[in-house]
Amino acid sequence: MTEPDSTTEPDSTGALLRETADRVFQSCCGTDVSRSADGGVWPASAWNTVAEAGLHRALLSEDAGGYGVSVLDALSLLRVAAEHAVPLPLAETMLAHFLLGAAGLSAPDGPLTVAPVAIGETLTLAPDGTVRGEASRIPWGRDAAAAAVLAMRGTEIWIAVVPRSAWTCEAEQNVAREPRDRVTFAGKALAMAPSPLDAAALRAVGAALRAQQIAGALTRLTAMTVQYAQDRVQFGRPIGKFQAVQQNLAVLAGQTAAAVAAADLAAEAVANGVKVLPIAAAKSRCGEAASIGAGIAHQMHGAIGFTFEHNLQFLTRRLWSWRDEFGNETSWNRVVGRHMVEAGGDRLWAEIVAA
Repeated sequence: MTEPDSTTEPDSTGALLRETADRVFQSCCGTDVSRSADGGVWPASAWNTVAEAGLHRALLSEDAGGYGVSVLDALSLLRVAAEHAVPLPLAETMLAHFLLGAAGLSAPDGPLTVAPVAIGETLTLAPDGTVRGEASRIPWGRDAAAAAVLAMRGTEIWIAVVPRSAWTCEAEQNVAREPRDRVTFAGKALAMAPSPLDAAALRAVGAALRAQQIAGALTRLTAMTVQYAQDRVQFGRPIGKFQAVQQNLAVLAGQTAAAVAAADLAAEAVANGVKVLPIAAAKSRCGEAASIGAGIAHQMHGAIGFTFEHNLQFLTRRLWSWRDEFGNETSWNRVVGRHMVEAGGDRLWAEIVAA
C-alpha cells in the first residue's frame, strides 16, 4: 500500500479548513450584519456560529479544543474572514489563545482581546492578581469576554487572563468602525503565569495576523474590481477593455500577490519562534499593498465605490485601518533598517536570505 505524501497533506487539510470557514462566514456574515456592526451592534449570532465551528480555536492543539493544524493553515482562516469583511474579533481571539498557550494557560470561552497594544504603554500585576493601568486602542474592548494581558510583576513580564468585569471602557473606533477602545484595568485576573513572550513579540504576532487580513481583503477587492471592469460599459464597451484600466488592474493584481506572499512569510515566522525581521518586512509590504490596492479599487469603481451603499467600502476601510495597526510601514521599516545597520554591510545578503 502506498504511503500518503506528507508534503501534500498540510495543503489539503488547510484547503478543507478554508472551505469550511468560507461556508461558515457566508452563512452568518452578510451585508446586513456588517452594516449593523458599523452602527455599533455586537453581532452575537454571527459570533456564536463561528464559535460553534471552532474557528476561533484554530491555533490550539486538538487536546485544547483546536484543529491541530499548522500555524500557516490556522492563520489562513483570517484571510478568508477578511474576504468576507467579518466584523468579529477572530484575529484578536486567536492572538489571545497564542499568548496564553505559550504560558501554559487555558483561554476562557467567548470573544477575547489582548492588551496593551500601543508602544510604551505598561500594565502592572500585583502579587494578589490585581491588574492595573490604562491601555489605548484595545480591539473590541467593549465586547470581549476576557483579555490576555501582558503586565509587569516587579521586573518580570507575566501574562494574565483578565475577565471583562475587571476593566472599564471608553468607546473608540478605527476607520473601519471596529471597536478600538480605551480601557482602564482595576481588577483581579482569573489566572496568571510568567510569560515567555514580551510586548515586542505580541506586537509582531499581531502584525502577522493583520498581514493575513490585509491579504484576504485585497484578494476579494481584486475580484470585485475585475468584475466591475467587465460589467461597467463606457463608450460602447466594458471599461476593462481600455489599456489604461488594464494597466491599473495588473498593478492591483501584483500588489495582491505580493501581500499574499508576504502574509505567508509572516505566518511562517510566527511558527518558527516569532522571528521579528521577516514579520517586519511582511507587515510593511502588506501595508504598502493596502494603500495602493485600495486607491486603485476606488479609482476603478468611480464615485459609487465611495458610497456606504456599495460593499467596496467594507474592504477598503479595513485595509486603511489594518495597515496602521500593530505597527505601520514606517515603524516596521525602521526595525528592518536598524537590524541591517547593526549586522553590517558584510552581512547584508546573509541577513536577507536568513529572513
